[in-house]
Amino acid sequence: MTRLNVELLAADPVEPITSAGHAQLGIAVLAGIAVIVVLITRFKVHAFLALTIGSLALGAFAGAPLDKAIASFTTGLGTTVAGVGVLIALGAILGKLLADSGGADQIVDTILAKAGGRAMPWAMVLIASVIGLPLFFEVGIVLLIPVVLMVAKRGDYSLMRIGIPALAGLSVMHGLIPPHPGPLVAIDAVQANLGVTLALGLVVAIPTVIIAGPLFSKYAARWVDVPVPERMIPVRASEELEKRPGFGATIATVLLPVVLMLAKALVDIVVDDPENMVQRVFDVAGSPLIALLAAVIVGMFTLGRAAGFTKERLGSTVEKSLAPIAGILLIVGAGGGFKQTLIDSGVGQMILEISEDWSIPALVLAWLIAVAIRLATGSATVATISAAGLVAPLAADMSTTHTALLVLAIGAGSLFFSHVNDAGFWMVKEYFGMSVGQTIKTWSVMETIISVVAGAIVLLLSLII
Repeated sequence: MTRLNVELLAADPVEPITSAGHAQLGIAVLAGIAVIVVLITRFKVHAFLALTIGSLALGAFAGAPLDKAIASFTTGLGTTVAGVGVLIALGAILGKLLADSGGADQIVDTILAKAGGRAMPWAMVLIASVIGLPLFFEVGIVLLIPVVLMVAKRGDYSLMRIGIPALAGLSVMHGLIPPHPGPLVAIDAVQANLGVTLALGLVVAIPTVIIAGPLFSKYAARWVDVPVPERMIPVRASEELEKRPGFGATIATVLLPVVLMLAKALVDIVVDDPENMVQRVFDVAGSPLIALLAAVIVGMFTLGRAAGFTKERLGSTVEKSLAPIAGILLIVGAGGGFKQTLIDSGVGQMILEISEDWSIPALVLAWLIAVAIRLATGSATVATISAAGLVAPLAADMSTTHTALLVLAIGAGSLFFSHVNDAGFWMVKEYFGMSVGQTIKTWSVMETIISVVAGAIVLLLSLII
C-alpha cells in the first residue's frame, strides 16, 4: 500500500452517506448487484457501464443523495486507478515484450525439450505458471493455446491431458497472484501487505495448481476425448524473428518483480525497523511500482534488444501494449467506484455487524460473496473487486497475515465455476473445439476445483499462522 493510497483511504468519509437501516441496505446491495448482472448478462452491456449504473442504483436504493453517491463513485474510481492503474500498464508492457520478442516461446521450447511422456502435463503447468505471472489471462490463453495444440498433435497426447494443466496454471496466477488486476485491487481495498500476500499466494497456488492441473487432467481426459482442431494452430510470432532472447535472461526478467517484492516482505519481517537503511532500500526496490518498472526497463534489453528490436520497434511494442488494457482499467476503476459506494453507504459496516451475529468466519464469508458475484456476472475481476469492497471492514482488526489470507479467499471465490456468462468459457470452448457440455465437464469443473482447493488451503493456513 503506497503512502498516496493510505492518505486517500484515510480521507474517505467516516459518516455513511445514508441513514438507511440494515434491511434497506440489504435490498440496496441486492438491487445494485442485480442491475449489474442483468446489464452484463441480459443486455450485454460493457462491465464498465454496468458497474457505473449499478453503483448509482445502489446509492438510490439506499436512499443516498445523488450528488453524494456520485462523489463516492468518482472518489473510489480515482483512488483505485491511482493505486493499480500504473501497475496494470507496466504489467501489460512486460507481457507484450515477453510475447513479441519470442521470450515466451523460448521458455516453452526449452522446457518442452527437456520433458516428455508422463512429465509433459507437469511441464505445461510450469510453463503456464511462469508465463502467467506478467500476462493477463486472456493474453496467456492466446499465447499458450497454439503451444498446447502443437504439443498434443506432435506428441499424440490427449488434448485435455495437456490443455487442462496449462489452463490451471494461467487461472491460478490470474486469481491469486499479484500483479494481476483482481488481487491488486483486493490488496488495495483491504489494505493488505503486498509482499506477504504474494508469498502466501504462492504457498496456496502450488498445491492448488497441482491438484487442478496434472491430477485432474487424468479424469478430464477420460470424460472428454476431442481431436486437436488443426485450424486453430497458427504460426507463432517468434517464428518470424531472426533471433530470440536466451532462456535464463527471460526467466530472470519475468521473475525479477516477484523476487523484489518477496525480498521486501522478508526484510520487513527480519529487520522490522522503518529507520534501518537496508529496510528503506528494500521498501523502495520492492514496491510494486519500482519492481515492475525495473522489470520493464530490464526487459527492453534482455527481451527486446536481444530479439533485435530497434528503438522504434521497442516504442511501437510499448504503445501497442497499452491500447488493449483501456477496457480493463475502466472496469477496475468502476469496480473501485462500486466498492467505495458500498463502503460509504454503510454496507461494509452492515456486513461486519451481521457476520458477528452469525459467527461466520470472515474468510468463509469473503469466499462465499465472491462465489455469488462470480456465478452471477461471470467475471473474476468484477467478483474480486465487489467482494473486496463488501468485506473490507472485516480486515480492520486482522493481523498482516490474515489480511493477506482475506485477499486470497476473495481471489479463490472469484474463480468458482466459470460458465456461459464468462468470456473465458467461450475462448476455451472455441480454441479446443469442444461443445458446451464438454467445456463444462473440463474447464468449468477445473475452475471449481481451483476455487474450492485454494479456499480450503487458505482456511487451513488461517489456523496455522
